[in-house]
Amino acid sequence: MLCCDIVNSTPLTERLGPEAMRDLVAAFLEASLAEVHRYGGTASQFTGDGFLALFGAPLTYEDHVRRALLAAVAIEGALGGDGDGANTDRLNLPVRIGIHTGPVVFGPIGDSLPMDRTVIGDTANVAAGLQQLAEPGTILLSDTTRLSAQGYARVDPVGPVALEGKAEPILAYRLLGVSHRRSALDEATSAHKTIFAGRDNELAVLNDLLRQVENGQGQAIGVVGEPGIGKSRLLAEFHRQLAAESVTWVEGRCLSYGTSMPYLLVIDLLRSNCGIVETDAPDAIAAKVRSGLREVGLDPEQDGPVLLHLLGIRDDAGSPALSNPEVVKAKTFEVFRRLSMRGSKRRPLLLVLEDLHWVDKVSEELLGILTEDVSAAPIFLLAAYRPGYHPPWLDKSYAGQIPLNPLTREDSLRVVRSVVRVERIVDQVTEEIVARADGNPLFLEQLALHAEEAAGLRSVLMVPNTIHDVVMARTDRLPQETKQVLQTAAVIGREVPLRLLRAVCGEHAPLVSALRELRRLEFVYERVETEGTTTMPRRSCIS
Repeated sequence: MLCCDIVNSTPLTERLGPEAMRDLVAAFLEASLAEVHRYGGTASQFTGDGFLALFGAPLTYEDHVRRALLAAVAIEGALGGDGDGANTDRLNLPVRIGIHTGPVVFGPIGDSLPMDRTVIGDTANVAAGLQQLAEPGTILLSDTTRLSAQGYARVDPVGPVALEGKAEPILAYRLLGVSHRRSALDEATSAHKTIFAGRDNELAVLNDLLRQVENGQGQAIGVVGEPGIGKSRLLAEFHRQLAAESVTWVEGRCLSYGTSMPYLLVIDLLRSNCGIVETDAPDAIAAKVRSGLREVGLDPEQDGPVLLHLLGIRDDAGSPALSNPEVVKAKTFEVFRRLSMRGSKRRPLLLVLEDLHWVDKVSEELLGILTEDVSAAPIFLLAAYRPGYHPPWLDKSYAGQIPLNPLTREDSLRVVRSVVRVERIVDQVTEEIVARADGNPLFLEQLALHAEEAAGLRSVLMVPNTIHDVVMARTDRLPQETKQVLQTAAVIGREVPLRLLRAVCGEHAPLVSALRELRRLEFVYERVETEGTTTMPRRSCIS
């Protein structure tokens, strides 16, 4: 929940008058809601001088906290004045923002009341309370939100604050900055460190393919699996064992809210290739780009401007060609292709792509062109993505996929025991964790951590938010009828006789097409038995 309002709106209204204030509020909402919608938020309620926005409802996002923080920073950037007047696009309007994370009820109140959907729940109250306590031009987070944002948000502790209507103070933090460029590979290794189990064969395959790449036979390989199955961990372990000087490792990550942002993956790869970090000033970014081009024998004066243009660095010379999107696209593709090919001649080049199922169309087009040259160069294009996505290069003879299957029961037990001390969890709970997680390493880890912290068996068996968000985000992207079939199957149980599912859902065409789509996306799979066909919800469906 993100609550935002204009600072000192009452004296401002008195000074401007109602009509001028109306125009100011309209501009404030237009600028703010553009950022809310950019990150997939929903503005649910409006006051005279502010609004309340949700991230993760009505559609669930597994990264809803990051989206909310990015939107808050973007709103501050669009509205907050720094007093120098350098950015004429800003309204120079001081606002304050409060953010809290938790459950709410979001929807209409009664069928007979002519009202829009409304948010009800203490989460909204806490967000509003934090907003009221925030200093002008600042963003306050609750401790719950801060914990969810560890690893990509910089905060400054404010201390315990008393909110109206709350019996106990809550811890608050001032948001200083948030990153959306951090790689999932770093996140996979910086979180709670579980053992690397059950992936020796897949790691051996990657090492065999790397030897072919080192001999000049390029490869384009996809690692495919459901959320939490260990794609990022496999790539991180593969990276860890490589000698730093033996290969050039360039990684980029697609973002769930970035599918409509052209060049997003290309820019991330460029930043990784040139060693650009988010704290770099424009001069430092320009210097790193020019150095990277010179290192592979390219001309910084000729090839640098288009790359700097993509990175948002303005060229004082102002080449007219860069105002033409098609020219920029063609030049970008040419420079990136030459940068990759020449770089691979110095050392084998590994282009590692995370969450490729969220790739933007322009970057996907570039990858399709780049893979045309992979077979004749020491380039290892290694991508991780979820079931349902099909990379543009899969029909090539030098391309392939490595599927990640669930861990065995023995490996699942090893993962659980590496997370918590065995004596803290009784055998009954351990078996329940292994059964519920169904070989998914993320689910095993999170359920085990939750079990160690839980006070009783009943709370142990509840699904923690980390798993709930991943599962719900994936199911919420399904068409409504397909989602209803999946939810019905999940209520019936882990193994679902098709005859029973038909009896509940009814004998009609949508059931057949829904099951076909669920099989394609690997939510369910079929088992043919002598007495008929059984449809079974897979591990991504937790009942």
